[in-house]
Amino acid sequence: MNLEGKVVIITGASSGIGEATAMKLAQNKAKVVLMARREDRLNELKEKIESNGGHALVVTGDVTKKTDFENVVSQAKDHFGTINALVNNAGLMPLSFIMKLKTDEWDKMVDVNIKGVLNGVAAVLPTLTENKGGHIINISSTAAYKYFPGGAVYCATKAAVKMFSEGLRQELAPQYGINVTSIEPGAVSTELTDTITDEDIKEKMSDMQEMTTLEAEDIANAIYYALTQPHRVNINDVYIMPSEQQ
Repeated sequence: MNLEGKVVIITGASSGIGEATAMKLAQNKAKVVLMARREDRLNELKEKIESNGGHALVVTGDVTKKTDFENVVSQAKDHFGTINALVNNAGLMPLSFIMKLKTDEWDKMVDVNIKGVLNGVAAVLPTLTENKGGHIINISSTAAYKYFPGGAVYCATKAAVKMFSEGLRQELAPQYGINVTSIEPGAVSTELTDTITDEDIKEKMSDMQEMTTLEAEDIANAIYYALTQPHRVNINDVYIMPSEQQ
């Protein structure tokens, strides 16, 4: 499928996978709607996209707030006329051992990683249904399949995203023509680990720094692949590991 003129909302677009995805899709003539909380970063990305001949709209918002998502959808439709796809990318990973009882961090992960995805789907679904087609891409993780130290809550949130994606696909694709994809990366070089406050985890994470991780562009390429398949093709899951990761 040609992405030219397709309108795609991307959450967490101010850095990492979201930023790389916005660049990749805009380079392929999609119109991208950039959602995140850091307006300055979004504006920088918008300028970069437009300097290369692309189209971008900045709408700041917090994915945990339904009204923010509704505003993004409203502005996207006012500016570009419709919405064709959503990339639910925003996520947090403040890993910690359960006995540390960092319950505020648990709550944040549930709010952003799960509720943020739900809010995005709820906000775009009426428009996609009206269009009789579209695509929802949720960023899960290989952590949905395998626990790792300090990842109990994080892994649980990503398993929820994976299963929610499958439920969405079964309910939406056959009847409404809305395809759904779960993207499941292993270790990626992004800002995701910056939220870790557990010193014991930070020490363990140092081993991963010896490994060549995936780059955000690798995930953007997978998202582009899923979006550009013929409509009859639903890419259910894309499981992407660094070659060196076990």
